[in-house]
Amino acid sequence: MSTDRILIRGAREHNLKNLTLELPRDKLIVFTGISGSGKSSLAFDTIYAEGQRRYVESLSAYARQFLGQMDKPDVDFIEGLSPAISIDQKTASRNPRSTVGT
Repeated sequence: MSTDRILIRGAREHNLKNLTLELPRDKLIVFTGISGSGKSSLAFDTIYAEGQRRYVESLSAYARQFLGQMDKPDVDFIEGLSPAISIDQKTASRNPRSTVGT
């Protein structure tokens, strides 16, 4: 296992179509693209979900009872993940342009 990269093979969560990619670890990564291209599916529903699921699995059964269970994302293989935390993705404003830069 290489510790300088995150390898994802066969991601099919939501609108991802058998996506395979390699990402650097310990770097800021930005996903850009048009609406509906799978940015959130990749970041939250695949990478974050698998990191959180693996972290929760490492806890005792007693600790796990207080945490919500996450389903395994539809992906063939993920390597190089660290335990994951996430900040809720919510908008504070109802202005449709307020999501620019998120």
